[in-house]
Amino acid sequence: MSRVGKVPVKIPKGVEVKVDGGIVSVKGPKGQMQQEVPADISVEIADDEVRFSPTIEKRDTKAKWGLYRVLVNNMITGVLHGFTKELEIIGVGYKAELKGKSLSLAVGHSHPVQIEPRGGVTFSVQGANRIIVSGCDKQAVGQSAAEIRSVRLPEPYKGKGIRYVNEVVRKKAGKTAVAATK
Repeated sequence: MSRVGKVPVKIPKGVEVKVDGGIVSVKGPKGQMQQEVPADISVEIADDEVRFSPTIEKRDTKAKWGLYRVLVNNMITGVLHGFTKELEIIGVGYKAELKGKSLSLAVGHSHPVQIEPRGGVTFSVQGANRIIVSGCDKQAVGQSAAEIRSVRLPEPYKGKGIRYVNEVVRKKAGKTAVAATK
């Protein structure tokens, strides 16, 4: 039995949830999202709660049961509050700027790197070295932030690169000069 799947998802005020066949639709002030649920998991809405239960007792179904409950919970949170990821750029001459909706990164390559936002994701830049990725889809926000970070990963000697805010980069000791003993 899934401990996560048993817990019902509360529907807050201002959010509308509908189940049509195998598709769960969530609509709120920040947007609208849909998630397809497999046929072996039943979804019911009652008393401002969404409940999930398996229709077939299989190992695979029990594994999916908790997953789809969490996905729908993330959809409700996303359309109500939204998700954000913050990144910071560390390095001399490294900077980020918005060009329309796309993000332009100057991080030591021979050319600026352009990153287009995914559907429902927006970029904003504070100063020249802080990037904020926001949207209502948790997966798209996280994937966009990971793509930005992958342009210039933090290097272990000086810590230069793009990292998440509050990410700890362990630094290595550099080479040390050995005194010649002759």
